[in-house]
Amino acid sequence: MHVLEKLLPCGAIPITVSDSKGYLLDEDGFDYMKYSLLRDIKAQQKSLKEYLKSYPHAKYIDDAKPWSQRCDVAFPCASHNEIDQGEAVAISNSGCRVLVECSNMSCTVQAVDILRKAKVIVAPAKATAAGGVALGEIELNPEFNLMQLSVEDFENRIQDAIKQTYERSVKAAQDYGIMKESPEFLVHGANICAFLNIAQAMTDQGCV
Repeated sequence: MHVLEKLLPCGAIPITVSDSKGYLLDEDGFDYMKYSLLRDIKAQQKSLKEYLKSYPHAKYIDDAKPWSQRCDVAFPCASHNEIDQGEAVAISNSGCRVLVECSNMSCTVQAVDILRKAKVIVAPAKATAAGGVALGEIELNPEFNLMQLSVEDFENRIQDAIKQTYERSVKAAQDYGIMKESPEFLVHGANICAFLNIAQAMTDQGCV
């Protein structure tokens, strides 16, 4: 639901949301009004099937995952290793061009390999989760008080942190000879960037 909320201002057209029992497909896309309905349904701890009472053209598919549906970008948000080889093949065949890991390490190693061969760009969790790290940094900074930040200021700080993480990952990949056209450039860039950060911290602490 949080990802859906953030996609709408970007002009995206989300077509699926899922829960533990299956997934909801609305080929017309979810807009702000539909998002509000979904939010109310989940707040009442009801099934996503309730959505069909207001939008009967939509479909709820029981005991299934949405990865076979055609899309440009996929956002797995549920759990660790939720995308295995089977899901990766389905995503590759769906026309998906980018997969953003919104849960912690959404893809298995085998899934990442399948997506790479299909030229699907993977945005790895170690980079996409930078918003949470940035929030922790803001909380620990004595110069800032979260209670005094407006929603807009808070959003801008988080977005700046994510933008910087992306730019640093791209630069690290290019500095080490990995071209942006490669479907692995974000994964390798994030890994290199993370390693360099840790190495610098160890050096600063006198550990090496």
